[in-house]
Amino acid sequence: MVLRNVLIIVLGFQIVINATRPILTLSAYEMNASMLEIGILTASFAALPLLIAIQAGKIADKIGDRLPVTFGLLGMAVGMLFPYLFESIWSLYVSQILVGTSNVFIALSLQNVLGNDATKETRDYYFSMFALAVAGGALVGPVMGGYLADHFSYSAGFLVSMIISILLIGFAFFIPVTIKEQTTEKVSFGASLQLVKDPLIQKALFSSALVLYSKDIFVAYFPLYGTDIGLSTTTIGWILSIQGLAMMIIRFVLPKLLQGLGREVVLFTSILLAGASFLGFSISHNIILFFIFSCLMGFGLGCGQPISMTTTYNASPKSRTGEVLGIRLMTNRLSQFIAPVLFGAVGGWIGVVSVFYVSGAFLIGGAIIMKPRKNHDEEVST
Repeated sequence: MVLRNVLIIVLGFQIVINATRPILTLSAYEMNASMLEIGILTASFAALPLLIAIQAGKIADKIGDRLPVTFGLLGMAVGMLFPYLFESIWSLYVSQILVGTSNVFIALSLQNVLGNDATKETRDYYFSMFALAVAGGALVGPVMGGYLADHFSYSAGFLVSMIISILLIGFAFFIPVTIKEQTTEKVSFGASLQLVKDPLIQKALFSSALVLYSKDIFVAYFPLYGTDIGLSTTTIGWILSIQGLAMMIIRFVLPKLLQGLGREVVLFTSILLAGASFLGFSISHNIILFFIFSCLMGFGLGCGQPISMTTTYNASPKSRTGEVLGIRLMTNRLSQFIAPVLFGAVGGWIGVVSVFYVSGAFLIGGAIIMKPRKNHDEEVST
Protein backbone atom coordinates (compact mmCIF):
# COMPACT_ATOMS: atom_id res chain seq x y z
CA MET A 1 0.00 0.00 0.00
CA VAL A 2 2.78 2.43 0.95
CA LEU A 3 4.85 1.52 -2.10
CA ARG A 4 1.84 1.86 -4.43
CA ASN A 5 0.88 5.34 -3.17
CA VAL A 6 4.46 6.55 -3.34
CA LEU A 7 4.86 5.28 -6.91
CA ILE A 8 1.62 6.96 -8.04
CA ILE A 9 2.81 10.30 -6.66
CA VAL A 10 6.29 9.86 -8.15
CA LEU A 11 4.88 8.98 -11.57
CA GLY A 12 2.47 11.93 -11.49
CA PHE A 13 4.86 14.65 -10.42
CA GLN A 14 7.54 13.39 -12.81
CA ILE A 15 5.02 13.56 -15.68
CA VAL A 16 4.39 17.19 -14.72
CA ILE A 17 8.09 18.08 -14.61
CA ASN A 18 8.98 16.26 -17.82
CA ALA A 19 5.98 17.69 -19.68
CA THR A 20 6.65 21.30 -18.74
CA ARG A 21 10.44 21.73 -18.72
CA PRO A 22 10.82 21.39 -22.53
CA ILE A 23 7.76 23.63 -22.99
CA LEU A 24 9.30 26.19 -20.66
CA THR A 25 12.54 26.24 -22.66
CA LEU A 26 10.69 26.65 -25.94
CA SER A 27 8.46 29.36 -24.44
CA ALA A 28 11.52 31.35 -23.39
CA TYR A 29 13.05 30.82 -26.85
CA GLU A 30 9.90 32.22 -28.50
CA MET A 31 10.21 35.26 -26.20
CA ASN A 32 13.66 35.86 -27.73
CA ALA A 33 15.61 34.76 -24.66
CA SER A 34 19.31 34.16 -25.34
CA MET A 35 21.08 30.83 -24.69
CA LEU A 36 22.59 32.25 -21.52
CA GLU A 37 19.19 33.49 -20.32
CA ILE A 38 17.71 30.05 -20.97
CA GLY A 39 20.61 28.55 -19.02
CA ILE A 40 19.92 30.85 -16.07
CA LEU A 41 16.21 30.03 -16.29
CA THR A 42 16.98 26.31 -16.24
CA ALA A 43 19.36 26.81 -13.30
CA SER A 44 16.66 28.64 -11.31
CA PHE A 45 15.00 25.23 -10.85
CA ALA A 46 17.91 24.30 -8.57
CA ALA A 47 18.80 27.67 -6.99
CA LEU A 48 16.69 27.63 -3.80
CA PRO A 49 16.76 23.81 -3.41
CA LEU A 50 20.56 24.01 -3.32
CA LEU A 51 20.29 26.10 -0.15
CA ILE A 52 17.52 24.18 1.63
CA ALA A 53 18.01 20.52 0.67
CA ILE A 54 19.68 19.45 3.92
CA GLN A 55 17.17 21.42 6.00
CA ALA A 56 14.33 19.79 4.05
CA GLY A 57 15.73 16.39 5.05
CA LYS A 58 15.87 17.44 8.70
CA ILE A 59 12.26 18.64 8.49
CA ALA A 60 11.17 15.25 7.11
CA ASP A 61 12.97 13.48 9.97
CA LYS A 62 11.37 15.81 12.53
CA ILE A 63 7.72 16.07 11.41
CA GLY A 64 7.35 13.04 9.14
CA ASP A 65 6.98 12.91 5.37
CA ARG A 66 3.26 13.51 4.78
CA LEU A 67 3.20 17.30 5.18
CA PRO A 68 6.31 17.97 3.05
CA VAL A 69 4.81 15.89 0.23
CA THR A 70 1.40 17.60 0.53
CA PHE A 71 2.77 21.14 0.53
CA GLY A 72 5.25 20.21 -2.20
CA LEU A 73 2.44 19.12 -4.51
CA LEU A 74 0.51 22.28 -3.70
CA GLY A 75 3.61 24.33 -4.54
CA MET A 76 3.92 22.53 -7.88
CA ALA A 77 0.31 23.35 -8.71
CA VAL A 78 0.91 27.05 -7.97
CA GLY A 79 4.12 26.87 -10.00
CA MET A 80 2.10 25.68 -13.01
CA LEU A 81 -0.52 28.40 -12.50
CA PHE A 82 1.85 31.33 -13.10
CA PRO A 83 2.95 30.53 -16.69
CA TYR A 84 -0.64 29.50 -17.49
CA LEU A 85 -1.95 32.93 -16.48
CA PHE A 86 0.99 35.12 -17.53
CA GLU A 87 2.97 34.61 -20.75
CA SER A 88 6.19 36.32 -19.70
CA ILE A 89 9.77 35.52 -18.75
CA TRP A 90 9.23 36.47 -15.11
CA SER A 91 6.37 33.97 -14.79
CA LEU A 92 8.68 31.24 -16.09
CA TYR A 93 11.24 32.13 -13.42
CA VAL A 94 8.60 32.07 -10.68
CA SER A 95 7.38 28.71 -11.96
CA GLN A 96 10.85 27.14 -11.99
CA ILE A 97 11.71 28.39 -8.50
CA LEU A 98 8.42 27.10 -7.05
CA VAL A 99 8.54 23.76 -8.88
CA GLY A 100 12.21 23.18 -8.10
CA THR A 101 11.71 23.89 -4.40
CA SER A 102 8.57 21.76 -4.23
CA ASN A 103 10.37 18.94 -6.03
CA VAL A 104 13.00 18.76 -3.26
CA PHE A 105 10.42 18.23 -0.53
CA ILE A 106 8.45 15.70 -2.58
CA ALA A 107 11.37 13.62 -3.84
CA LEU A 108 13.33 13.60 -0.59
CA SER A 109 10.32 12.75 1.58
CA LEU A 110 9.14 9.97 -0.75
CA GLN A 111 12.63 8.43 -0.80
CA ASN A 112 12.61 8.60 2.99
CA VAL A 113 9.20 6.90 3.11
CA LEU A 114 10.44 3.99 1.01
CA GLY A 115 13.67 3.70 2.98
CA ASN A 116 11.72 3.57 6.24
CA ASP A 117 9.20 1.05 4.94
CA ALA A 118 11.72 -1.30 3.31
CA THR A 119 14.09 -3.76 4.91
CA LYS A 120 17.76 -3.87 3.96
CA GLU A 121 16.96 -6.86 1.74
CA THR A 122 14.11 -5.12 -0.11
CA ARG A 123 15.58 -1.61 -0.26
CA ASP A 124 17.25 -2.11 -3.65
CA TYR A 125 13.89 -3.28 -5.03
CA TYR A 126 11.96 -0.36 -3.50
CA PHE A 127 14.37 2.25 -4.81
CA SER A 128 14.50 0.52 -8.19
CA MET A 129 10.70 0.81 -8.35
CA PHE A 130 10.98 4.47 -7.34
CA ALA A 131 13.46 5.03 -10.17
CA LEU A 132 11.17 3.08 -12.50
CA ALA A 133 8.31 5.46 -11.71
CA VAL A 134 10.65 8.42 -12.37
CA ALA A 135 11.47 6.88 -15.75
CA GLY A 136 7.75 6.38 -16.41
CA GLY A 137 7.24 10.10 -15.92
CA ALA A 138 10.12 10.76 -18.31
CA LEU A 139 8.38 8.53 -20.85
CA VAL A 140 4.86 9.98 -20.63
CA GLY A 141 5.63 13.63 -19.79
CA PRO A 142 7.44 14.81 -22.94
CA VAL A 143 4.89 13.16 -25.25
CA MET A 144 2.03 14.74 -23.33
CA GLY A 145 3.71 18.17 -23.28
CA GLY A 146 4.68 17.98 -26.95
CA TYR A 147 1.18 16.99 -28.04
CA LEU A 148 -0.50 19.75 -26.00
CA ALA A 149 1.98 22.37 -27.26
CA ASP A 150 1.58 21.34 -30.90
CA HIS A 151 -2.22 20.90 -30.96
CA PHE A 152 -3.29 23.51 -28.40
CA SER A 153 -0.73 25.83 -26.77
CA TYR A 154 2.09 25.99 -24.25
CA SER A 155 -0.47 27.26 -21.73
CA ALA A 156 -2.50 24.07 -22.15
CA GLY A 157 0.52 22.05 -21.03
CA PHE A 158 0.81 24.11 -17.85
CA LEU A 159 -2.95 23.84 -17.17
CA VAL A 160 -3.04 20.05 -17.47
CA SER A 161 0.08 19.79 -15.30
CA MET A 162 -1.54 21.95 -12.64
CA ILE A 163 -4.61 19.68 -12.59
CA ILE A 164 -2.42 16.57 -12.21
CA SER A 165 -0.55 18.17 -9.29
CA ILE A 166 -3.81 18.95 -7.49
CA LEU A 167 -5.16 15.41 -8.00
CA LEU A 168 -1.99 13.91 -6.52
CA ILE A 169 -2.57 15.70 -3.21
CA GLY A 170 -5.29 13.12 -2.45
CA PHE A 171 -2.70 10.33 -2.47
CA ALA A 172 -0.39 12.30 -0.15
CA PHE A 173 -2.86 11.88 2.72
CA PHE A 174 -2.03 8.15 2.76
CA ILE A 175 1.70 8.72 3.27
CA PRO A 176 2.74 7.31 6.69
CA VAL A 177 4.17 9.66 9.30
CA THR A 178 7.40 8.36 10.82
CA ILE A 179 8.98 10.65 13.42
CA LYS A 180 12.71 10.03 13.93
CA GLU A 181 14.17 10.37 17.41
CA GLN A 182 15.93 13.73 17.47
CA THR A 183 19.09 14.71 19.30
CA THR A 184 18.90 17.81 21.51
CA GLU A 185 22.11 19.36 20.22
CA LYS A 186 22.02 21.53 17.13
CA VAL A 187 23.70 19.90 14.12
CA SER A 188 25.86 22.25 12.07
CA PHE A 189 26.25 22.19 8.30
CA GLY A 190 29.81 20.90 8.74
CA ALA A 191 28.60 18.10 10.98
CA SER A 192 26.03 17.14 8.34
CA LEU A 193 28.74 16.90 5.71
CA GLN A 194 30.73 14.58 7.98
CA LEU A 195 28.05 11.98 7.25
CA VAL A 196 29.39 11.50 3.72
CA LYS A 197 33.02 10.63 4.51
CA ASP A 198 32.51 7.11 3.16
CA PRO A 199 34.21 6.86 -0.30
CA LEU A 200 31.30 4.77 -1.60
CA ILE A 201 28.82 7.51 -0.67
CA GLN A 202 31.07 10.13 -2.25
CA LYS A 203 31.13 8.14 -5.48
CA ALA A 204 27.35 7.68 -5.32
CA LEU A 205 26.86 11.44 -4.87
CA PHE A 206 29.22 12.24 -7.74
CA SER A 207 27.51 9.82 -10.12
CA SER A 208 24.07 11.09 -9.11
CA ALA A 209 25.12 14.68 -9.79
CA LEU A 210 26.48 13.71 -13.22
CA VAL A 211 23.25 11.93 -14.14
CA LEU A 212 20.95 14.73 -12.98
CA TYR A 213 22.84 17.55 -14.67
CA SER A 214 23.08 15.54 -17.92
CA LYS A 215 19.37 14.86 -17.97
CA ASP A 216 18.63 18.53 -17.25
CA ILE A 217 20.94 19.73 -20.01
CA PHE A 218 19.40 17.33 -22.50
CA VAL A 219 15.82 18.27 -21.61
CA ALA A 220 16.64 22.00 -21.71
CA TYR A 221 18.77 22.19 -24.84
CA PHE A 222 17.66 19.37 -27.12
CA PRO A 223 14.30 21.10 -27.80
CA LEU A 224 16.23 24.16 -28.96
CA TYR A 225 18.57 22.05 -31.08
CA GLY A 226 15.61 20.13 -32.53
CA THR A 227 13.71 23.32 -33.30
CA ASP A 228 16.75 24.79 -35.06
CA ILE A 229 16.98 21.78 -37.41
CA GLY A 230 13.23 21.75 -38.12
CA LEU A 231 11.78 19.11 -35.78
CA SER A 232 8.21 19.57 -34.51
CA THR A 233 7.48 19.82 -30.79
CA THR A 234 5.72 16.43 -30.93
CA THR A 235 8.77 14.76 -32.53
CA ILE A 236 11.03 16.35 -29.91
CA GLY A 237 8.71 15.01 -27.21
CA TRP A 238 8.92 11.48 -28.62
CA ILE A 239 12.72 11.59 -28.76
CA LEU A 240 12.82 12.72 -25.13
CA SER A 241 10.30 10.02 -24.20
CA ILE A 242 12.37 7.24 -25.74
CA GLN A 243 15.00 8.06 -23.15
CA GLY A 244 12.40 7.52 -20.41
CA LEU A 245 11.42 4.17 -21.94
CA ALA A 246 15.07 3.09 -21.99
CA MET A 247 15.40 4.09 -18.33
CA MET A 248 12.41 1.91 -17.48
CA ILE A 249 13.86 -1.08 -19.34
CA ILE A 250 17.31 -0.80 -17.74
CA ARG A 251 15.83 -0.51 -14.26
CA PHE A 252 14.02 -3.83 -14.69
CA VAL A 253 17.35 -5.58 -15.22
CA LEU A 254 19.45 -3.37 -12.91
CA PRO A 255 19.33 -5.74 -9.89
CA LYS A 256 20.76 -8.56 -12.05
CA LEU A 257 23.45 -6.24 -13.42
CA LEU A 258 24.44 -5.20 -9.91
CA GLN A 259 24.55 -8.80 -8.77
CA GLY A 260 26.69 -9.91 -11.69
CA LEU A 261 28.99 -6.93 -12.22
CA GLY A 262 29.05 -4.87 -9.03
CA ARG A 263 28.14 -1.23 -8.45
CA GLU A 264 31.42 0.29 -9.65
CA VAL A 265 31.41 -1.46 -13.03
CA VAL A 266 27.74 -0.63 -13.65
CA LEU A 267 28.25 3.06 -12.76
CA PHE A 268 31.38 3.38 -14.90
CA THR A 269 29.81 1.70 -17.94
CA SER A 270 26.50 3.57 -17.69
CA ILE A 271 28.04 7.04 -17.48
CA LEU A 272 30.50 6.27 -20.27
CA LEU A 273 27.60 5.17 -22.48
CA ALA A 274 25.64 8.35 -21.68
CA GLY A 275 28.65 10.50 -22.56
CA ALA A 276 29.18 8.74 -25.88
CA SER A 277 25.49 9.22 -26.70
CA PHE A 278 25.71 12.95 -26.01
CA LEU A 279 28.55 13.19 -28.50
CA GLY A 280 26.46 11.23 -30.99
CA PHE A 281 23.79 13.95 -31.01
CA SER A 282 26.37 16.53 -31.96
CA ILE A 283 27.47 14.76 -35.15
CA SER A 284 24.14 13.83 -36.75
CA HIS A 285 20.85 15.39 -37.88
CA ASN A 286 19.21 12.02 -38.63
CA ILE A 287 15.97 11.45 -36.70
CA ILE A 288 16.45 7.66 -36.53
CA LEU A 289 19.90 8.15 -35.02
CA PHE A 290 18.42 10.67 -32.58
CA PHE A 291 16.03 7.99 -31.34
CA ILE A 292 18.90 5.48 -31.03
CA PHE A 293 21.17 7.91 -29.18
CA SER A 294 18.33 8.95 -26.86
CA CYS A 295 17.66 5.28 -26.09
CA LEU A 296 21.34 4.59 -25.38
CA MET A 297 21.53 7.68 -23.20
CA GLY A 298 18.51 6.42 -21.26
CA PHE A 299 20.23 3.08 -20.67
CA GLY A 300 23.26 4.95 -19.37
CA LEU A 301 21.51 7.54 -17.22
CA GLY A 302 18.99 5.02 -15.87
CA CYS A 303 21.46 3.24 -13.59
CA GLY A 304 22.91 6.05 -11.48
CA GLN A 305 19.90 7.20 -9.47
CA PRO A 306 18.70 3.94 -7.86
CA ILE A 307 22.29 2.90 -7.04
CA SER A 308 22.93 6.29 -5.49
CA MET A 309 19.72 6.24 -3.43
CA THR A 310 20.32 2.76 -2.01
CA THR A 311 23.99 3.34 -1.20
CA THR A 312 23.23 6.66 0.48
CA TYR A 313 20.34 5.36 2.58
CA ASN A 314 22.08 2.15 3.71
CA ALA A 315 25.11 4.08 4.96
CA SER A 316 23.07 6.72 6.83
CA PRO A 317 22.52 6.80 10.61
CA LYS A 318 18.95 5.63 11.14
CA SER A 319 17.87 8.84 12.88
CA ARG A 320 19.33 11.04 10.10
CA THR A 321 18.38 9.34 6.85
CA GLY A 322 16.42 12.34 5.60
CA GLU A 323 19.37 14.59 6.36
CA VAL A 324 21.78 12.43 4.34
CA LEU A 325 19.31 12.16 1.46
CA GLY A 326 19.15 15.95 1.68
CA ILE A 327 22.92 16.14 1.20
CA ARG A 328 22.50 13.93 -1.86
CA LEU A 329 19.84 16.26 -3.24
CA MET A 330 21.99 19.30 -2.43
CA THR A 331 24.81 17.76 -4.50
CA ASN A 332 22.38 17.10 -7.34
CA ARG A 333 21.03 20.64 -7.24
CA LEU A 334 24.54 22.12 -7.19
CA SER A 335 25.29 20.39 -10.50
CA GLN A 336 21.87 21.38 -11.85
CA PHE A 337 22.53 25.00 -10.89
CA ILE A 338 26.05 25.36 -12.28
CA ALA A 339 25.75 23.28 -15.46
CA PRO A 340 22.89 25.12 -17.24
CA VAL A 341 24.54 28.51 -16.74
CA LEU A 342 27.90 27.16 -17.93
CA PHE A 343 26.43 25.41 -20.96
CA GLY A 344 24.14 28.35 -21.70
CA ALA A 345 27.20 30.56 -21.94
CA VAL A 346 28.97 28.00 -24.15
CA GLY A 347 25.87 27.59 -26.35
CA GLY A 348 25.42 31.34 -26.71
CA TRP A 349 29.08 31.77 -27.64
CA ILE A 350 29.65 28.82 -30.02
CA GLY A 351 26.16 27.51 -30.79
CA VAL A 352 23.69 25.10 -29.22
CA VAL A 353 25.35 22.01 -30.72
CA SER A 354 28.46 22.79 -28.64
CA VAL A 355 26.44 21.94 -25.53
CA PHE A 356 26.37 18.32 -26.65
CA TYR A 357 30.11 18.21 -27.36
CA VAL A 358 31.05 19.66 -23.98
CA SER A 359 28.50 17.68 -21.97
CA GLY A 360 29.57 14.43 -23.62
CA ALA A 361 33.20 15.20 -22.76
CA PHE A 362 32.23 15.96 -19.13
CA LEU A 363 30.43 12.64 -18.77
CA ILE A 364 33.26 10.64 -20.28
CA GLY A 365 35.70 12.44 -17.99
CA GLY A 366 33.48 11.65 -15.01
CA ALA A 367 33.35 7.99 -15.99
CA ILE A 368 37.16 7.89 -16.13
CA ILE A 369 37.32 9.38 -12.63
CA MET A 370 35.04 6.58 -11.41
CA LYS A 371 36.94 3.83 -13.20
CA PRO A 372 36.38 0.62 -11.21
CA ARG A 373 38.96 -0.66 -8.79
CA LYS A 374 40.03 -4.25 -9.19
CA ASN A 375 38.52 -5.22 -5.85
CA HIS A 376 35.00 -4.01 -6.57
CA ASP A 377 33.41 -7.38 -5.84
CA GLU A 378 32.79 -6.57 -2.18
CA GLU A 379 30.47 -3.75 -3.23
CA VAL A 380 28.00 -6.08 -4.92
CA SER A 381 26.36 -6.77 -1.58
CA THR A 382 26.55 -3.20 -0.29
